[in-house]
Amino acid sequence: MRKKTPMLLACAVALPVLLLPGCKKEKEPEPEVTVQAQHPEQGRIAEQIVSDAILAPLAQAAIAPKISAPVKKFYVQRGSRVKEGQLLATLENTDLAAAAMDNKGSYMAAQAAYATATRAQVPEDTQKAELDVAQARANLGLNLSIVKSRKQLFAEGAIPGRDLDTAQAALVQAQAAYDSAAKHLESLRSVSREAALKSAQGQLTSAEGKYKGAEAQVSYSEIRSPIDGVVTDRPLFAGETAAAGMPLLTVMDASALIAKMHLAQSLAQQMKVGDAASISVPGVANPIAARVSLISPALDPGSTTVEVWLKIENKAGTLKVGTPVKASITGRTVAQAWKIPLSAIVTGLDGAKSVMVIGADGTAHRKPVTLGIQDESDVQIVSGIAPDDMVITGGAYGLDEGTRVKIGPAEDEDAKPAAGKSGEDD
Repeated sequence: MRKKTPMLLACAVALPVLLLPGCKKEKEPEPEVTVQAQHPEQGRIAEQIVSDAILAPLAQAAIAPKISAPVKKFYVQRGSRVKEGQLLATLENTDLAAAAMDNKGSYMAAQAAYATATRAQVPEDTQKAELDVAQARANLGLNLSIVKSRKQLFAEGAIPGRDLDTAQAALVQAQAAYDSAAKHLESLRSVSREAALKSAQGQLTSAEGKYKGAEAQVSYSEIRSPIDGVVTDRPLFAGETAAAGMPLLTVMDASALIAKMHLAQSLAQQMKVGDAASISVPGVANPIAARVSLISPALDPGSTTVEVWLKIENKAGTLKVGTPVKASITGRTVAQAWKIPLSAIVTGLDGAKSVMVIGADGTAHRKPVTLGIQDESDVQIVSGIAPDDMVITGGAYGLDEGTRVKIGPAEDEDAKPAAGKSGEDD
């Protein structure tokens, strides 16, 4: 006990010394967060209007026959390339050809009748009427001279009154005959000739119309392509009956395609026909160039959107009709804009936009900004930061005001050790 007493006293004295206020721990350094940052860049920026679209053919024809008849022969298969006017199929047309032949005969007979009426019958009738008038005029003149001479003889008492009466009666008949012949000639010249010509012309026109109608029925049995393109559908086989009005073949012109989309009116007003665009096609690595070819002048009544078409060349035929694509149209453009990466923008709960910048003290500070147009990677800064500000472009989310930061490369997630491992072999 005597030997242990000094040691216990030393421990008792040392313990209060350790608890004195003057004995403090060393202060730990503030942690630093590694971020990526850069100054705003000045350059060209163009707004990209992105929308979903469907590829449609430049031209398409669903060819339906005008008559119902069995298919006699097909001259193309599905996938065949055809030219405008090329014969694609024929329908049975024996009865139609016979009807056309019958109407052709009637038409030829009407032509002959018209020629006879205009070149022979009407001139002959007119000539005969002129001869009748001349004969009646001569007869009238003869009777006038007879009456005149008999009046003189009667006055001299050389003939009885009966002979004068007979001559005067004959004069009246001759005058009536002349008047009738002259009126008939006038009628032929003014009315009858014109009516006869119209009648002959009407019969000829009617016969010609029936003949052409029969020929048209025969032509309907020949199915021809109205456009250049490729046969994409042929639902029937030879021998099956094609119904009038039902598609027999479908031809598409896919040498160029149309990407059809619907955009809000505010977006459509920012573009014009000829603007540059591009489409991203599933399975194709690089975007394909396109141009705005149509902007509808009216809103769609159902969706109140504007239909916009993009034209894409497809000479090689690699793009397929009906493919859903992502279309991007170049809208408003600013030649000298201050821009930063989209990743630098921080959106608050109230929708306000801001960025984190690195101050002179090495800490992060939040600055509200006003944004302009944006493209796929950058956004225009209208106001809020200066050109010499160092804007945090990576790692800004979750940073508190005043957090110490340092600029460094982004952490590679694949390089981190898996959870539960120290990264070294035990």
